[in-house]
Amino acid sequence: MHNPVDVEQRIRDVSERISNGVSVCDRRYRVFLEADRAYDAAFARAYMGHPGAAHEKRYAAELATTAEREARDTADAAYRYADRQARALQDELRAWQSVGASMRAMYAVAGVGER
Repeated sequence: MHNPVDVEQRIRDVSERISNGVSVCDRRYRVFLEADRAYDAAFARAYMGHPGAAHEKRYAAELATTAEREARDTADAAYRYADRQARALQDELRAWQSVGASMRAMYAVAGVGER
C-alpha cells in the first residue's frame, strides 16, 4: 500500500512526464509533416518526370520514392508512438488521482487528521 506522500509524488512525476511529452509529440509531428511534404514533392517530381501513360507514371513514381515513403512512414510511426505514450500517461495520472482520492476517503473514515 502507498502512503499519501508517495501518491502525491507519483502524481507530480506523471504530470511532469505529461508536460515533457507535449514537446516530444510536437517535435515528432513536425518531423512527420516535413517527411510527408518531402514525399509528396518527390512523388510529384517522379510522376511528372516519367514519360508514358498515367498508370505507368504512378507506378514509376511509387518505385522512385520508396526511400521518401519509408522516411514518412517511420516519422508517422514515431509520432503515433509518442501520442500513445502521452495517452497512457494521462491514464496513469487518472489512476494515481483515483488512488489518492481513495486514500483520502479511507483516512477520513478512519478519522485520521481530525485531532
